[in-house]
Amino acid sequence: MLLIVLAYLGGALTILSPCILPVLPFVFSRADQPFVRSGLPLLAGMAITFAAVATLAAVGGGWVTQANQYGRWVAVALLGVFGLTLLLPSFAERLMRPFVSAGNRLSEFAQADGQQVRASSSFLLGIATGLLWAPCAGPILGLVLTGAALRGASVGTTLLLVAYAAGAATSLAVALLIGGRVFAAMKRSLGAGEWIRRGIGAAMLLGVVAISLGLDTGVLARVSTVATGGIEQKLVDSLSGGSMPAKAVNNNLATPAQTTAATDAATGPAMMRAAAPADAPLSLPVEGELPSLSGAVQWLNSPPLTAQDLRGKVVLVDFWTYSCINCLRSLPYVKAWAQKYRDQGLVVIGVHAPEFAFERNVDNVKRATHDLGVDYPVAIDNNYAIWRAFGNQYWPAHYFIDAKGQIRFHHFGEGDYAHSEQVIQQLLAEAGHANAGAMVSDDTVAKGVQMAADNADMQSPETYVGYERAENFGGRAGESHDRVHTYAAPGQLALNQWGLAGAWNVGAEQATLAASTGTIVYRFHARDLHLVLGPGKDNKPVRFRVSVDGAAPGNAHGSDVMADGTGTVTEQRLYQLVRQSGDVKDHTFTIEFLDPGVEAYAFTFG
Repeated sequence: MLLIVLAYLGGALTILSPCILPVLPFVFSRADQPFVRSGLPLLAGMAITFAAVATLAAVGGGWVTQANQYGRWVAVALLGVFGLTLLLPSFAERLMRPFVSAGNRLSEFAQADGQQVRASSSFLLGIATGLLWAPCAGPILGLVLTGAALRGASVGTTLLLVAYAAGAATSLAVALLIGGRVFAAMKRSLGAGEWIRRGIGAAMLLGVVAISLGLDTGVLARVSTVATGGIEQKLVDSLSGGSMPAKAVNNNLATPAQTTAATDAATGPAMMRAAAPADAPLSLPVEGELPSLSGAVQWLNSPPLTAQDLRGKVVLVDFWTYSCINCLRSLPYVKAWAQKYRDQGLVVIGVHAPEFAFERNVDNVKRATHDLGVDYPVAIDNNYAIWRAFGNQYWPAHYFIDAKGQIRFHHFGEGDYAHSEQVIQQLLAEAGHANAGAMVSDDTVAKGVQMAADNADMQSPETYVGYERAENFGGRAGESHDRVHTYAAPGQLALNQWGLAGAWNVGAEQATLAASTGTIVYRFHARDLHLVLGPGKDNKPVRFRVSVDGAAPGNAHGSDVMADGTGTVTEQRLYQLVRQSGDVKDHTFTIEFLDPGVEAYAFTFG
């Protein structure tokens, strides 16, 4: 219910977004008609079409997106004709003369004063508008769409998108009712009905031009006079108790770009981790059966495993992805448990579910598992089949299964490793393996990048560089989408603001350097700073130089940087660039790339 309310409110806020401007003329073309028989069917058609197309696009893959592009062009052409019929009725009459039936249908959209438009005609106009409407993807819509992509088609997915569309339709209905009264008053007092109709026709043609040029998903998506994204994030935080950020730093867990049901972080495992005496048995109720492990595109370090193969074994399923800092910080404990308890019947399975496109590359995953020393079975879950089978929401996520194939405990995020190990020991004891021995020591496990975060002094959130999830960009004109643009870094940055300098092509997931040199700056407050980077398409190494407050990092250099700030991007992964000791303060981080082609994905902190 919380998510439905959020989706509805997010949709209602779209009236404040400039992305709604191109479709407003189509809506206001019905302002002088009865609302119930004209405006309401139009808004219903728009809402239903948007919800249907968005659902298919979120779960259906590229073919749906391509098909929708054809639909958009058909709708653009149709609405262009509608605009002409309003602007030039005589021209429309001549144009439609050879097509009698079509002409009769179109004339219904451009009838003279005093005539009523059929509900079916307005509904058809709404369908065309729904095909064209591309709302600015704020935090709430991002939460809904990403959750849909990860969990697949469901009634819940469609319901959330219908709620979003209903919210937009509600705010547009209010605007339409108010606009209708204003237009009616103008017609009565000025006798301006004909000019109003022609003005709306001209506005419709401008909307068609704007959509044809991509302004609705380009310039208007970046330039906003009202910070709807900020308003939406405040709604998310207030309604969820602050438990739904993109990467929940305070809870030490990572979620896929604001996935749904992130409230579990506050109401689920965190409430289940009450400390128990070391010798007291834990309460581990049955949470369900181990679901199918089929659907992986490939298995590493093992042939494909099934639930039947694992009967009689205690199983730990670890959902992770290799560039996720939260996953990397929990990985040493998972590896230590796999090694320590292997002979007692524990089977650890890593389910690698990618966040970025480069993590779908099986060769990249193979290299990462080798470099990270992961020798237990890994299922490459590029299609999120296992993810959905578990109903999972988070990176990292750990599910503990007993020898009978029953899920007995789950833990989301980093931390609380001693409790998780107690669960393993108890499940092994139930299976007849009581010789647990000493527990894994924190001092001997986590080092380097994988050391636990300094949460007490971490005030910087994970920050994406690609425009799809970018926040706090400090450039004057904002990011340009999917084209090369020359940026100038701001002279001064507020805390957690960042910027680009040089020629960059900012895509949905990453920014790619399009010149021989380029720079990224970030004002941060944390002990550690990491940046997910990769070389260009030619895979040539990219040299870089890091500075902190304008000077070489010295003793504050990360594991992938020398004391003088130099380093090299050789593969697509997370790079630790800063690790400070002592008091943590605000600092300005700068990384200058000395070769072209580098791809920058996301900042993370520790």
